[in-house]
Amino acid sequence: MLTMGTAQAQGKISGVVQDSATHEPLAFASVFLANTTLGVTTTEQGRFEFAKVPAGTYDVVGSYVGYSLSKKSVTMTAAPQQVTLELASTGNQLGEVVVKPEPNKPDELRQFTTLFLGGTSFSEQCYISNPDQVRIFLDEETGELTARAKEFLQIDNEALGYRLKYYGLEFGYDKADGTMSYYGEPVFEEMTPRDERQQQQWAANRATAYRGSFMHFLRSVYNDRLEAEGFLAQQIRMAPNPHFRRIENKRRALQRRPAGNLTRAEKDSLARWQSVTPTLATLYPAPRPIDSLRRVSLNGEHTFLRFTGELQVAYFGEAPDARYTRRMLPLGATRKPYPAKRQVSRLRLEDGEAEIQANGSLMNPLEVVNGEYWGFERIGEFLPVDYVLPAASAKP
Repeated sequence: MLTMGTAQAQGKISGVVQDSATHEPLAFASVFLANTTLGVTTTEQGRFEFAKVPAGTYDVVGSYVGYSLSKKSVTMTAAPQQVTLELASTGNQLGEVVVKPEPNKPDELRQFTTLFLGGTSFSEQCYISNPDQVRIFLDEETGELTARAKEFLQIDNEALGYRLKYYGLEFGYDKADGTMSYYGEPVFEEMTPRDERQQQQWAANRATAYRGSFMHFLRSVYNDRLEAEGFLAQQIRMAPNPHFRRIENKRRALQRRPAGNLTRAEKDSLARWQSVTPTLATLYPAPRPIDSLRRVSLNGEHTFLRFTGELQVAYFGEAPDARYTRRMLPLGATRKPYPAKRQVSRLRLEDGEAEIQANGSLMNPLEVVNGEYWGFERIGEFLPVDYVLPAASAKP
């Protein structure tokens, strides 16, 4: 069983939130540790404190109405950490004309909501409660969709029992290659259950969201427990497709002809050639040893995800969501006999390695690109980094 480790060292973060120009304290400002459930409100003197923060590096974020966000990165040590957050006022100057943005087009808002929340069973139980806070922009020529939140976007996840406030949201979707990215400073709030039954359902759903997740995988790599936790990582070799150029030339030649002049066989060929790619992927069946996936610094204080090329990562502890319609296991069998329950994902590093924290987060999330099943899971399965899998929910 893998949990985050409740025995981790804990430290204290305290500080003050103040106006960046006057240095006056800001009373009742919101302060939170991004991607966690840890949030507080400042006192009348603008002071705040987090008494027990698990080991790791966190963005301490300050928010106040009429001010820009302020954040500082803090790495927990045995010594208490002191933080001063200076927020800049965004108030209108005298005589300034305020231009209200046009409301979002309904179709664009629906597209953004579908992409951002995802299409899983849990995503269907999420809704954005303040859609007027997001500004959506669609490039008609490229099909690129971008979105930003004025202050924060609030998502109520009725499946997991979290209210997510996503501060500083930056969202982008490129229709041409199907890539999507989003980042910001989210904070989780526990929702109040109607009764004990709903509380138990939320706990069960959170465990389901965690098992097989990218967070679960990173914690398993960090603790050298991949196989024990039900993961199998295999190397994918990418090589040029020797037939791509010839087929691409034929495809373009047929596309230049009027559709009404194509024979049935030619139309069938066009349909098949759509799936031909410039590169071919080959799966090496042997599991990757931990030393080919992970590097630990000489002093033991830093752990890095490190590998070459791409990985296929299979998780055998849970079946995929029923709404995931893509063929699982695109590169062939990985175990004999092959388990019926499986989730298969792809993973690529942008720059050779990425530092992992014990809580299953990355120091820089932009250093990793994941796809297949992990790309399918989005806000509906989004958990805070301080989530700990209950012992009763762990799979053998």
